[in-house]
Amino acid sequence: MALSREQIAQRVAQELKDGYYVNLGIGIPTLVANYIPQDIEVMLQSENGLLGMGQFPTIDEIDADLINAGKQTVTMVKGASVFDSAESFAMIRGGHVDLTVLGAFEVDANGNIASYMIPGKLIKGMGGAMDLVAGAENIIVTMTHASKHGVSKLLKNCTLPLTGRGCIKKVLTDLAFMEIKDGKFHLLERAPGVSVEEIIQLTEGELVVNGDIAEMKL
Repeated sequence: MALSREQIAQRVAQELKDGYYVNLGIGIPTLVANYIPQDIEVMLQSENGLLGMGQFPTIDEIDADLINAGKQTVTMVKGASVFDSAESFAMIRGGHVDLTVLGAFEVDANGNIASYMIPGKLIKGMGGAMDLVAGAENIIVTMTHASKHGVSKLLKNCTLPLTGRGCIKKVLTDLAFMEIKDGKFHLLERAPGVSVEEIIQLTEGELVVNGDIAEMKL
């Protein structure tokens, strides 16, 4: 069974480590803020000028002036700070973010990512993605494995305009968790109830499967 958006975010949160500074992109990545493990402390950074982003607010906590990069209202944790976007992007471009979680339209076996444009369609645009893929060493992409028409989004070569080249090392979809290296997707985990055969069928790029592939633990 394919993972929900919330379950994808829950699995990504398991990749966070104590002391990490983490940037969450628009879409599924923003949900990761709700699943930070209780035994670690991380600081979530938003390119619009917030370090120390917390969970989404309850009705009583909503502050319309406190938003993430996707214009959603958020909370701040103890020790949080706010600043202008120029300083925020200096943090990103300076390589001070330990982990970045991004959404994407396509990812290919060479680690290329397309996330900002679909010709002929109105899309939110680049945002901070180009800076993030250039300034971050550790990036996890979250996305659906295929389109609603069953067309793979994990490709031999991206067909859409690229956000960055050779910068993506891991991808977590609603079906699988994969590592990208040597021009191939390497299957690490599969979603509960999803077979390896289903993943192979929906992966256009070359997929390496070594041994028994464990199900994700959520």
